[in-house]
Amino acid sequence: MEKLDLTTPNFTDDNIQKLSELFPNCVTEDSNGKTIDFDALKQELSSNIVEGNKERYQLTWPGKAESLVTANTPINKTLRPVREESKDFDNTENLYIEGDNLEVLKLLQETYLGKIKMIYIDPPYNTGNDILYKNDFSNSQEDYLELSEQVSSEGFISTTNTETNGRFHSDWLSMMYPRIKLARNLLADNGILVLAIDHNELNTLISICDEIFGVSNRIGIVSVVHKPEGRNQAKFFAPSSEYMLVYTKKYEKASLRSVAIDEDVIKTFDLEDKKGRYRLNKYINKNHGSSGVDTSSRENRPDFYYPIFVSSDLSKFSISKISGYTAVYPITNSGQERTWRTKPDTFILRVVNGDIVATRDENGKISIFEKYREQQIFKTHWQQTKYHAIHHGTKVVNNLLEGNIFDFPKSVFLIKDILKITTESDDLILDFFSGSSTTAHAVMQLNAEDGGNRKFIMAQIPETNDEKSEAYKAGYKTIAEIGKERIRRAGEKIKEDNVDKEGIDELDIGFRVLKVDSSNMKDVYFTPDNTEQSSLFDRAENIKEGRTEEDLLFMVLLDWGIDLSVKIERREVAGKTVYFADDNFLAACFEDNLDEGFVKALVAENPLKAVFKDNGFANDSVKINVEQIFEQADIEVKVI
Repeated sequence: MEKLDLTTPNFTDDNIQKLSELFPNCVTEDSNGKTIDFDALKQELSSNIVEGNKERYQLTWPGKAESLVTANTPINKTLRPVREESKDFDNTENLYIEGDNLEVLKLLQETYLGKIKMIYIDPPYNTGNDILYKNDFSNSQEDYLELSEQVSSEGFISTTNTETNGRFHSDWLSMMYPRIKLARNLLADNGILVLAIDHNELNTLISICDEIFGVSNRIGIVSVVHKPEGRNQAKFFAPSSEYMLVYTKKYEKASLRSVAIDEDVIKTFDLEDKKGRYRLNKYINKNHGSSGVDTSSRENRPDFYYPIFVSSDLSKFSISKISGYTAVYPITNSGQERTWRTKPDTFILRVVNGDIVATRDENGKISIFEKYREQQIFKTHWQQTKYHAIHHGTKVVNNLLEGNIFDFPKSVFLIKDILKITTESDDLILDFFSGSSTTAHAVMQLNAEDGGNRKFIMAQIPETNDEKSEAYKAGYKTIAEIGKERIRRAGEKIKEDNVDKEGIDELDIGFRVLKVDSSNMKDVYFTPDNTEQSSLFDRAENIKEGRTEEDLLFMVLLDWGIDLSVKIERREVAGKTVYFADDNFLAACFEDNLDEGFVKALVAENPLKAVFKDNGFANDSVKINVEQIFEQADIEVKVI
């Protein structure tokens, strides 16, 4: 019976396989197995004779090659559910993942490959003391704080990337590169990545994103006025803006939504129907055009001059004469013969779509209007006061958490508007530098406003707060604890503020907490050939002590690529506890002494997949028979 692999994808092997299909002559072998003959590959990709390295436009730094290897190297880790820190664990579709985000991104590769619509990140800006992410996953959780240099072995807090460090920029680039590379894998083809950054690493971040995504997929560099008074510690110019870099995975498939985010523009859309907000624009064309030719006159555009026939109750329209209907022509009050905005066929399409309205004034004159839907042109300079970080970021968090808890969070309105223009109502959003969870707050707020069901995945390293800080004194030992509590309180407040809104009771304000940890399986599971005689007893039970059945279930969900927010149901089948994920998509039982009677009862439940402990069967004979039973029932089965 086949065992689950339980490791993240090995992208190096995958990439070699893909290249071997295109250039089989460039694949060779060394002592480690298959590898690429890079000299041969260079020649395949050049129309000239390749004699050696040539100068070319590129960004490089000490450690770049290592960061690429880091991105491709698999890990043996898992995500463990924590019910007591979650909110509405059994019903929510949102996730909060605690751990180093490089590990998180690797663990999400199977399940969310190509499924995330928008990724927003606000990474460390590399101002001299804010890099806590180290690309070394060999140590235990207990060694994590010392490894990431949050504290020394003696317990003293330490900074991590001072400007006196000779690798000041290189360390930051090596931290960002593999994370952005892995994040791209998770984006849908029409997905969009938004990165917040200040001037310190703006140029280098653009360079590595251009390399990973391709410069043609860079769709915007937006400046955001977040502190209009400027930073008072600046020696020369006081920065008042930050930047948003916006990339898409595939330019030809991506688009921004036709909505409005400028408050002054939004106010002009003062009407609403089932399709959304709109304003009425006259259907008569009075625009003269930019070419010097009057494109609104009947003389110059005769095909756009025709009668529109309107019923007496103003509810029906036709371009053919109908008895009892009134003919309306595009003629101004001064008697000028103008044109309609479209030809007759297009007018009828807009009638069918419900976008044409007629009115009658006090003199009985009928006018034709078009419903102009909420939209605007998105500029590259965002300066509205709702984006200011202090009033709509810091104060929002501190009011929610009742204290001076978190410095410099983004404005919730800023993230909400980014979501508004990049996501539809059912999309999935990821933020793997989630901090105080502004992105989760904005997702819930936007869903409450437009009735959407967007889902979020937040990821945050458990960075320790300074013991002297207000946050630590208030009981928040880590930034992750701040983020989780903000989601809890923000969700409740959103419901309270919208208590009379239809459907607000169904708003998902919960989240499942998952924490990165070492594998649930002992080393013998991954390297049975290296097992010494003294360790043979471990082979009888290859699961680590203290791991629960729910731990094992989420490990299986990860390995099988099943959504981690899927609905989970516990059922009793022939006296055994079975977890059913996504209705009957997966059935998992981790109990012992499973016999044929149990298996036949489980088959009657009609799961598509099933998983058990390798040593969970009553005996080897049962195990062999079980495999045949599942094969006959066309149920995929694996063991751990």
